[in-house]
Amino acid sequence: MGDSFYLSMADLGALAFFLIAWLLHTLASDGKLVSRMSLTTAMNAQREAWMRTMAEREIRIVDTAIMSGLQQGTAFFASSSLIALGGCFALLGASDRVLEVLSNLPLGGAPSRPAFQVKVLGLVLILAFSFFKFGWAYRLFNYCSILIGAVPIPHGEASHNPVTETAVWRAARMNMLAGKHFNSGLRGVFFSIGYLGWFVDPVVFVLSTLLLLAVLVRRQFFSAARRAVIGQPPGPGKG
Repeated sequence: MGDSFYLSMADLGALAFFLIAWLLHTLASDGKLVSRMSLTTAMNAQREAWMRTMAEREIRIVDTAIMSGLQQGTAFFASSSLIALGGCFALLGASDRVLEVLSNLPLGGAPSRPAFQVKVLGLVLILAFSFFKFGWAYRLFNYCSILIGAVPIPHGEASHNPVTETAVWRAARMNMLAGKHFNSGLRGVFFSIGYLGWFVDPVVFVLSTLLLLAVLVRRQFFSAARRAVIGQPPGPGKG
């Protein structure tokens, strides 16, 4: 079966490990696999707190400025994914030169030309996935801006009526969805770095995936950024 796809069993095993690692990290980051709170989950709580604070403001210039910054960052990564996609197609056109470079590496040997092209197409799929995630996140951030505009201006006790609460929930939910798709796109970009190890050797592919996974797990569950989001400031006399 592996021969029909120009890939060895070692290649297929390394690819399966890569996909499983990606899936498990996604589930863990979304709070569906481990009980420890991830940075993503903690930030979702802050997104909801932001929308509730926004509802108390009559002037929401700061909120629209934040949304603009989120959209610009998403657009940057979407453009970068497209540029990387173009680089992948250029890589297909320069297959012979790349294979010559890979053959001179001390680890493993250069794959066959068909196997190399299959691997490049896999990288194309990852980057295309990231692009569509970034594109959808950009659109959702745009929708979130509209929903922020739809939140009623506060007027005393009227700011806590069911209509306002529903509007706040909608804006918060849209913000979380936009962040989820942005994180999925960014995760695809990160894992595309680990994917590069496959061009060298299946063993290198597994090692690069493990190294990348260790970095991402640390950032999600053990980083200073996570402690900053969920931590509490020191009390009087403790700082």
